[in-house]
Amino acid sequence: MSTPAVQIENISKFFPVPLRRQRVQAVKNLSLVVEPGQVYGLLGPNGCGKSTTLKILLGLVTPNSGRALVFGKDSREYRSRRDVGFLPENPYFHKFLTAAELLSFHGRICGLSGKKLTARIDELIDLVGLRDARDRRVGGFSKGMLQRIGLAQALVHDPGLIVLDEPTAGVDPAGSHQIRDLILDLKKRGKTVLLTSHLLEQVQEICDRVGIMARGEMIREGALKDLVRVKNQTEFVIENSTPELAAQIQNLVAASSASLIATRQPERSLETVFLELTAGDR
Repeated sequence: MSTPAVQIENISKFFPVPLRRQRVQAVKNLSLVVEPGQVYGLLGPNGCGKSTTLKILLGLVTPNSGRALVFGKDSREYRSRRDVGFLPENPYFHKFLTAAELLSFHGRICGLSGKKLTARIDELIDLVGLRDARDRRVGGFSKGMLQRIGLAQALVHDPGLIVLDEPTAGVDPAGSHQIRDLILDLKKRGKTVLLTSHLLEQVQEICDRVGIMARGEMIREGALKDLVRVKNQTEFVIENSTPELAAQIQNLVAASSASLIATRQPERSLETVFLELTAGDR
């Protein structure tokens, strides 16, 4: 049995309120598992604890209780971060560096050098579609270009787990589509992706599993197809049907000239599921 890429076990996190004898619970008894090679979407309203959960997983915040494991290593240990790439929601890069220089800088931090680093820079710039901007300073990049070069820097050391916090925030539709395709390409390469996003239609296109949080708790989690399926209903997809046949379908379809193409459970959009589950938080 393979080791999960991410294993979060009953983590809770409190933050004190300045100048008051109070504290806010950001995350409450949260547990989830992400298997290697999956794209996992962590969803929820603003302030529900998504970013705190990611920070705990990355070792940036220590939980008050519970633990988070990355490929079996405790997230509080620096060794757990060696196989993780991270793109924050609002990344900051040195504006005076070119795209190639930025990747070289981060590559050297990760221990790469020489021909191996040069080859890796070329590979990543092609992967994120920035070859024409290779020698441009990132200070002149659009939001979409910044997200793509940010994704490239997260991949520079070829991590097994890529954590993306709102990777398409503020990006135009074309740039958002490009980032979606990059995530799907990472999935094909066997990478594990954990992301947060408010673009639920895009999440529905790329994620294998989804967890929906509210008030610091996981309120629904599972395979995407199971979350969006409408229970206790069945659809009939019929070729060459007529209104009369539709009215008598159960009895007549087998004897009619129509063809029964498929039977399946109808689905609702992930956005509908999300809005229903988080109605009390809006």
